[in-house]
Amino acid sequence: MYITLSSNYRMCVHSNQRLLIQKIIAKAIKIMVIAAFLANTYRRSTCDAFCSMLPQRIRQISKQTKLTSGFLFINICNYSGTMLKEIKFASSSTSGSRGRVLRSVSSATSGKTTALESDETIYALSSGGGSAATAVAVIRITGPQSHLALQTLLSKMQQESYEDIPLPKPRYASLRKLYDPIVVSKKLNSSQDDKLREKAEQSLIGITRDPLDSSLVLLFEGPRSFTGENMVEIHSHGSRAVVQGVLGALGNLALPPYNLNIRPAERGEFTQRAYGSGKLGLVEVEALADLIVADTSYQRLQALRQLDGRLSDLYEEWRKELIKGLAHAEAVIDFGDDEDLGDDDLAFEDTESIESGEMGVWGAIRPRMKELARKMEKHLSDAQRGEILRDGVKVAIVGVPNAGKSSLLNVLADREAAIVSPIAGTTRDVVNVVLDLGGVRCIVSDTAGVREDGSTCDIIEVEGIKRARKAAHDAHILLCMVDSTDEENGINAIKDILKDVNTDLKTKKIIFIRNKVDLLGDVENDQVKRMNNDALSSLSVCETFEISCETTSGVDVLIDALTRMLYERLNLSHENSESKASATEEDAVITRARHRRHVESAAEALRRFEMRSGEGYVALDMAAEELRLAASELGRITGAVDVEDVLDVLFSDFCIGK
Repeated sequence: MYITLSSNYRMCVHSNQRLLIQKIIAKAIKIMVIAAFLANTYRRSTCDAFCSMLPQRIRQISKQTKLTSGFLFINICNYSGTMLKEIKFASSSTSGSRGRVLRSVSSATSGKTTALESDETIYALSSGGGSAATAVAVIRITGPQSHLALQTLLSKMQQESYEDIPLPKPRYASLRKLYDPIVVSKKLNSSQDDKLREKAEQSLIGITRDPLDSSLVLLFEGPRSFTGENMVEIHSHGSRAVVQGVLGALGNLALPPYNLNIRPAERGEFTQRAYGSGKLGLVEVEALADLIVADTSYQRLQALRQLDGRLSDLYEEWRKELIKGLAHAEAVIDFGDDEDLGDDDLAFEDTESIESGEMGVWGAIRPRMKELARKMEKHLSDAQRGEILRDGVKVAIVGVPNAGKSSLLNVLADREAAIVSPIAGTTRDVVNVVLDLGGVRCIVSDTAGVREDGSTCDIIEVEGIKRARKAAHDAHILLCMVDSTDEENGINAIKDILKDVNTDLKTKKIIFIRNKVDLLGDVENDQVKRMNNDALSSLSVCETFEISCETTSGVDVLIDALTRMLYERLNLSHENSESKASATEEDAVITRARHRRHVESAAEALRRFEMRSGEGYVALDMAAEELRLAASELGRITGAVDVEDVLDVLFSDFCIGK
């Protein structure tokens, strides 16, 4: 059997002790289970008794090691991957500002996960109700007292108890009137005389309340809700008076005579509860964050592909393959290579490897791990198209001063985004404009005109040129623009810019643009092109275009070509809307640098395993450790392994009410 353990515990001790403490806990649990197994006493009753003892033991360990708050997951499985027991343990710090109380929960072999329950009910404005009035505002409530909070708001009369107020049918929209709850005077709230306060509360019973709004109400029962808890959604009118009235009423429910354990939600806390209850994985949480801020159709499609669990399933499949190989290896380490390991383990044996004299423990595992490493390498060799699509394709317009770069930016943006004047060197800094080109987010940068080094003493212009060179270095697509009336000088400046730029066509596309062609006649234009043809051929240019920003001649052709290059760079289809839908059938792609870093580490661990596994029994432990490290790296992507630092940043990026 094997055990997986993951945690997001916060610790008072130094951060580099966290992994050590987790290893101590995992080792202690493993020894206990293996001891029971060797004594031939491991039965279901023994497993249940062992699991019932774990929370108490972990509390002792957490107190000794100064663990403050978080949750711990322990899975006990046999070699075939069947879960024998899943245990979730969670606790909270008594000194924390939220004061949440989380309970330990264990579930049997059914594989169902039980939400980590919080005693607090939270509420927040989810959408609408900002500085400007909207037609509808959505207010969300989640937690064990969310339904009671709604019942309290639905009562027209002040009552002693509100649990008998009829609720709407779950998952059906219902139009209801909300009423403002009456609270006891603040002076009486702070009074030490309980009898006086109780008398005041009794005097309120039977009083008719003021109406708040006529709202559409939706009721959800856990675990069939976004957070996995009981939830309520109030779709009220979007005026500030109504929204503030409903939010204020919910806040008053924490005061006498109601005394509900309710408070405003913090950033991302609804999603955090969905994650804690197993409704969303870490990759899905990231996808939800991307979906909320998506600007273009392809960003939306990519976020939805990730949200449906495609990426999580891929990494989890790889992780399970690693765990199976690791379980087989550790069984040989513990019991010897001649131990009867059962049908599941016999599936790893490779007759060809045994006949060739290769060590049996790695005989069939090595080919599987080699194939897995190949899949990871292919997954990584995507030219970062997922990250680029998520963050936006960087397009830089570069060239000499007064070539028309700012004019082109204004034409592309269809507005006056940059100052245009006949004075050379008007643009001193990088001006960025975000555009939607064919459903792709595109960040177009207008840069300062580049002169020869030392040709200007203006320190501001020198800094602008420095930033222009950096923008050219960072860009995915370069628009190199020249003034067709002074093309030779423009080509020399572009050569100077490109000397420090990686011109690999796989990672960077270069477009050459001849501007102001309206100032030349056809004959003169042909002569200029012939004169500079040799100089232009030395540049790694994909395509050449002739335009006039003044008359917009040729600009539409340029935009179409630019859009096509964006699709080619990101491996997208652009023929029609149906091809966009087919993009959802593509393989999962890496969308964040965090994912890429962990997959690279896992692939590197498999390369080390390939080397160690060929060194015989001497390196058996080290080879098995490489498999464990690879599985751990993949677990950090999906959240199966400690990701507390990632969660703190991720949830803080969400808006309040999500």
